[in-house]
Amino acid sequence: MRAILSVFDKAGIIEFGRALSEAGSELVSTGGTRRELEFAGLAVTSISEVTGFPEIMDGRLKTLHPAVHGGILARREAAGDMNQLNEHGIGVVDIVAVNLYPFAATIARAGVEMPEALENIDVGGPTMLRAAAKNFPHVIVAVDPADYGWLSERIAKGGLAAVTMAERRALAAKAFNHVSRYDSTIAGYLDEVDRGEGRLPRTISLSMGRIAGLRYGENPHQAGALYSDGGGGGVAHAEQLHGRELSFNNLLDADAAWRVVSEFGEGTAAVIKHNNPCGLCSAEDQTLAYANAFDGDPISAYGGILGFNRKVTAATARAMKGVFYEIVVAPDYEEEALEVLSSRKNLRILKVMPELAAKGPEIKRITGGILAQDPDDLDEDPKGWKVVTENRPTPDQMRDLEFAWKAAKHVKSNAIVLARKLALTGMGAGQPNRVNSIHLAVRAAAERTVGSVLASDAFFPFADNVEIAAAAGVTAVVQPGGSIRDEEVIASADRLGVVMLFTGARHFRH
Repeated sequence: MRAILSVFDKAGIIEFGRALSEAGSELVSTGGTRRELEFAGLAVTSISEVTGFPEIMDGRLKTLHPAVHGGILARREAAGDMNQLNEHGIGVVDIVAVNLYPFAATIARAGVEMPEALENIDVGGPTMLRAAAKNFPHVIVAVDPADYGWLSERIAKGGLAAVTMAERRALAAKAFNHVSRYDSTIAGYLDEVDRGEGRLPRTISLSMGRIAGLRYGENPHQAGALYSDGGGGGVAHAEQLHGRELSFNNLLDADAAWRVVSEFGEGTAAVIKHNNPCGLCSAEDQTLAYANAFDGDPISAYGGILGFNRKVTAATARAMKGVFYEIVVAPDYEEEALEVLSSRKNLRILKVMPELAAKGPEIKRITGGILAQDPDDLDEDPKGWKVVTENRPTPDQMRDLEFAWKAAKHVKSNAIVLARKLALTGMGAGQPNRVNSIHLAVRAAAERTVGSVLASDAFFPFADNVEIAAAAGVTAVVQPGGSIRDEEVIASADRLGVVMLFTGARHFRH
């Protein structure tokens, strides 16, 4: 038995190598992997001993050789293949454990230049993976360290034959998917077009690995599953610390919660219902932030999803008593907070870290194709907003306007957000016209509308929007501007004493 081990991610490779060695396998390895294994006391054959040729070009060329790929690709049942191996003194390879240079993580770092990116394009690794996966009836291919454990146990008990054909095929599919995602990331990086068309590739290849099956999709008659693009972090890779299995809708809402709290630099709490923030507050006192977020819409909070962008404290966890929530999403939890929350049988607790890989385009499927766009991650400076009314915002109004504008970005269009003292007091979303959204926001805020500010994700087409808001007690408005009736809208705001600012950007969210 012979195994080639050549990995960038060294997690578990020493244990895997030791298990294979104890099962009677010769270990063949390259560069850093070989040094790791030898340091652990394992006997390792250098790849150069197999090829009869040294690693050259700083490791760029080491495994691309018939002595390697002949051993991987040979069909054991084909007499011609085996005779040729014997003729050239090539030994068969039974196991290939390879993972690749971290291209996605490299280009995700700020300031990475092209030469460094190119050096992190793996050539030999994908080639070995493809060869081993092609010949999966005879070669076991392991691209995921999570597979080392069960493979080690199986081989220790029954040798190579203990790994079934179905398992070999599944491992091969995983390898091809891994290489496909890797190549797609590289292609997307190299294939950017001029900014006039957006930073989008000419072709988009979707190849994602399945992380988990779900009970069903949005409705019980729809199948559902969770897939990953190969990056780390984010809700797709959240650590579930407690609670029942997550559903399709749970994940959508958890992602909405994580996205909105991640928008803010200040400590922020959010309550999400049906993908929209119905409660939101920024405050360094987390318990206060939670309480104010809950007060944004106590009725809708029932059965909602909570999001925090700071470690959840025990005091905040205790403050949630008496309210049913489906999920809590946060970057971490105090030990006592986790104890308090874990006492709730049906509460799902997620620990989420920021995404590790570079963000790709946002994609929506339509009949016959897909739509792709850059993420809505415009870096906006409120100092560049234009005050268009006679009255200017006070410092307190300006802070609330900035808060409301960020919140509106995460509300479904036509989005209207009311806010006061860095807390969402009312919200209108998903309406066919902006007037309906204002009516909904005012109704939700009730008496809290007085003294609040308003953010609209797109311009006001008519002055009636301002008139309704002012009659309810709104004192300041932030909106993109750009309507053919801007002058009428501004004149109405001046007449009613409402401060108005134009941002010059809109944030539709359909």
